[in-house]
Amino acid sequence: MLAQVQSATLVGVDALPVSVEADVAFGLPVFAMVGLPDASVRESRDRVRAAIRNSGFDFPPHRITVNLAPADLRKAGAAFDLPIAVAILAAAGALPRLDGPGLAIVGELSLDGAVLPTRGVLPIAAGLRRLGVSELMLPAANAPEAAVVRGVRVVPIDTLGQAVECLRGDRATWPTPRAAADPPLRPDGP
Repeated sequence: MLAQVQSATLVGVDALPVSVEADVAFGLPVFAMVGLPDASVRESRDRVRAAIRNSGFDFPPHRITVNLAPADLRKAGAAFDLPIAVAILAAAGALPRLDGPGLAIVGELSLDGAVLPTRGVLPIAAGLRRLGVSELMLPAANAPEAAVVRGVRVVPIDTLGQAVECLRGDRATWPTPRAAADPPLRPDGP
């Protein structure tokens, strides 16, 4: 089965859209990644596999192909971990189909399924808004930064399990960003 999740990458200070496609098919167990990923993205295979298993989900024991499109754009960084995991789970039937341009996902995964902060969230949110994305699921630690961009609903999450729970449920119940804390006062005044 095929599933697709929208994400983005930074090229300089510009955010460019990336479509994360996952295909889970019968065959010898292989996890192939195509679409010009750099070393950090290729390493996501191990992080994603461990995060899916340690979050209580079954990792599909089939042939898995992940394509990061467009193929001619180099993809760098660990921010593709979460969209890759979500696409694999959707392709395996554990999530509903997520096709459509309205939702984008970014975030790095730890081996236990925690969603770690990622760099460049502000230009990614602004760039995705210009492309018509209305919702951005991202690490909770990055939510205050992304919430600065008007017109994009920020969905903060802490774990892969929470992301799956949100995507299985009603969008109206999705978490909202926590308010940014006031900056601490300096000893010499505000």
